Amino acid sequence: MLDLDAIRAKFPALGSGDVVFDNPGGTQVPREVTDRIVRYLHETNANHGGAFPTSHASDAVVAEGRAAVADFLGAARPEEIAFGPNMTTLTFAMARSLSRGWKPGDEVVLTRLDHDANVSPWLLAAADRGATVRWLDFDPADCTWSVGELRKLLSERTKLVAVGWASNSVGTVNDVAGAAKAAHEAGALVYVDAVHYAPHGPIDVAEAGIDFLACSAYKFFGPHLGILWGRHDLLERTFAYKVRPAHDAPPDRWETGTQSFEAVAGTLGALEYLGWVGERSGGPYREALSGRYAGRRLVLKSAMAAIHAYEARLSRALGEALAAVPGLSVRGISDPALFAARVPTFSFTMEGRHPRAIAEELGRRGFRVWDGNYYAVGVTERLGLEASGGMVRVGPVHYNTVDEIRRLGAALRSL
Repeated sequence: MLDLDAIRAKFPALGSGDVVFDNPGGTQVPREVTDRIVRYLHETNANHGGAFPTSHASDAVVAEGRAAVADFLGAARPEEIAFGPNMTTLTFAMARSLSRGWKPGDEVVLTRLDHDANVSPWLLAAADRGATVRWLDFDPADCTWSVGELRKLLSERTKLVAVGWASNSVGTVNDVAGAAKAAHEAGALVYVDAVHYAPHGPIDVAEAGIDFLACSAYKFFGPHLGILWGRHDLLERTFAYKVRPAHDAPPDRWETGTQSFEAVAGTLGALEYLGWVGERSGGPYREALSGRYAGRRLVLKSAMAAIHAYEARLSRALGEALAAVPGLSVRGISDPALFAARVPTFSFTMEGRHPRAIAEELGRRGFRVWDGNYYAVGVTERLGLEASGGMVRVGPVHYNTVDEIRRLGAALRSL
């Protein structure tokens, strides 16, 4: 239900001739993003809170961007959205704040499937406070973990559970709602890294029942900007490290220093683009969602539902293309019957080939792919691949095509 020609025409970078499969490292941007950034810098470039018109206009753009992100994530109110330089920086700040009350003997649960931005901040916070880290392992056969195994790690001493919505390494979509329910039953908070899931499917923080979520706009077709969502009561009562003149109410208490207002404007442009996708995606998704959402929230959810449905087709095509390459081993979910539990991010190794050599050769042929550990070092260590260069990662998104995937399959077979 996506008009791929119209969509691809929105992205100038796709005219380069390359096949853009490095999207997990950062997606390309539509014209709405650059138009918003240029308009902001040319017409409303001023600092926050001034008494003059351009400052008022700048504040209005930021407020609209904040409200749009709240709609995108299903937040109860815009004040639950805080901006920062990137997800990693925001998570380090939140880890420092949340851990102030931890004591020796308290416990934190982390997973080996996560990007290190949702691991190291909590490891360091636990070390500072003398807390114990407990690890939720994943099954190396399909790179999934279970809520049942998580429950075995929880106790009355558990203070926080940090999980990823989707793996940036192997594409697994995790049971975030199930993890949240289990954690809350133990009295723990839940912090979710949604950086990799955000461009692939609908997010509803209320429906998931989580406490905090962090993501990055440059992974869902926007500029480099970090986003933190938190339940308003938690953002309000958690200690914030801030300068004295900053307001005490959220989100101001969590936005340290002057923000990149032009990046907020660009993020608004990215969500305007997704709204355009939602408006054009057709009836079934909108009818299914209309009972729960309205206005911009509706079209954004409609867009992400349509994208999710289309990308299931990309997953099937990519799984088939990789399965046809001799000596290639996909790491993660490879059974097409289970592709509902993954996004179209596939990582693999090839017998007798170093991942960097494969990526370099594909790059010479016009395919942009990644290699290594992608900062999900826990995955490559658990799979025994860190010392041998990690894996090759191919990550299409909704502006990619089945034909591009078939061409990649032919290039890999020729290797």
